Amino acid sequence: MTVDSIELKNYRNYQELHMDFSPGTNILYGDNAQGKTNILEALYVCSTTKSHRGSKDREMIRFEEEEAHIKLCMKKADVPYRIDMHLKKNKPKGIAINGIPIKKASELFGIVNMVFFSPEDLNIIKNGPAERRRFIDLELCQLDKLYVHALVQYNKVLLQRNRLLKELYYKPDYEATLDIWDIQLYEYGKELIRCRKGFIEELNELVRKTHSHLSGGREKLVLAYEPNVDINDFSQKIAANRDTDLKIKTTTTGPHRDDISFLVDGIDIRKFGSQGQQRTAALSLKLAEIELVKKLVRDYPILLLDDVLSELDGGRQEHLLAGISHIQTMITCTGLEDFVNHRFPIDRVFKVIQGTVSQEN
Repeated sequence: MTVDSIELKNYRNYQELHMDFSPGTNILYGDNAQGKTNILEALYVCSTTKSHRGSKDREMIRFEEEEAHIKLCMKKADVPYRIDMHLKKNKPKGIAINGIPIKKASELFGIVNMVFFSPEDLNIIKNGPAERRRFIDLELCQLDKLYVHALVQYNKVLLQRNRLLKELYYKPDYEATLDIWDIQLYEYGKELIRCRKGFIEELNELVRKTHSHLSGGREKLVLAYEPNVDINDFSQKIAANRDTDLKIKTTTTGPHRDDISFLVDGIDIRKFGSQGQQRTAALSLKLAEIELVKKLVRDYPILLLDDVLSELDGGRQEHLLAGISHIQTMITCTGLEDFVNHRFPIDRVFKVIQGTVSQEN
């Protein structure tokens, strides 16, 4: 799959923009805060309907405008697709595929797969579990539509249950209605646990090989899924923890509290690893993510690299660049020196200055 072009209108700091991409390596360079990341964000939104930054739709609309548009043209197995994204300040976004509006965002998932790698991802291991859950959710939503449905429904049920727990302080007679939400929490939650377990198992096979290569065979990395509750105990644990939930007015049991551990030679590097080990593991995770998409959808994803090279030392830069030379890649950076130094092939170069983009080759 390859992205041919993108058009933006009133998106972030872009009033109007049209870019044609090479199927190889595309470099977007310029000073900080010029709008390079905004272009990668727009690409990612067309893949997942969400910003990698977690931004709301209204935050992606140009200042003093009411709406923003993104149009992405791409090919998958030589079949052309056009994705139109219509962002509105106070209404849900509108999405159309090849000119036909879709009712559910999940209909978009799987058309174009993108892997986003930013400096923040280098901290995924040492940061809190919410970021690791978000990593799982964003990737699985691109790969599994059943997961999307289960995740959306689970989050709705969780929101309603937590709201009820707060209201019961004033309306204790409604406690019996918790049973309804408990049943649904279990039904959707067990699907999330099943999918996450399988995802980590498949990713493990690939990340182990990648990390061994990156560490020169000196380290063995294993990902361990840490579910908050086992599927077989889920319904019993919800019931057993009800008094606690009522006391603190929130749901304490379920996959919304899951985590992943990263073990290098049996040591949990979230707590005891060096910064170098954590960064190498994060890089292994992203490279393995690319290979997993290839394995599951039989095509390489588009890779979005947002100013990552400046955060990596020379050895890790070499491994990253060598591992992505065969897929379409969009790379942002402040200068071209890194690529000249590594003699890395560049197919198209864009200079970004204050919301304007000019192609240089």
